[in-house]
Amino acid sequence: GMTQSMSRVAHCIDNGPMEGFWGILYGRRFTSKWELMRSIEAYMYYYNHKRVQRNLGILTPMEKHTLYVAA
Repeated sequence: GMTQSMSRVAHCIDNGPMEGFWGILYGRRFTSKWELMRSIEAYMYYYNHKRVQRNLGILTPMEKHTLYVAA
């Protein structure tokens, strides 16, 4: 019952994270709501805790957040 939705045309920076998110769901069949939720939670953990970004100084979003809060 979910519908894939992206941001406006010509705003590709907004679409990147959603394309990755829908990529974990595309083509998979989930046998339960729990399995779907676990996949979404695993992606969110990866996105925030493991994925480094150059524009954050080769840090993950959570590493950058931690440094910001400590300052």
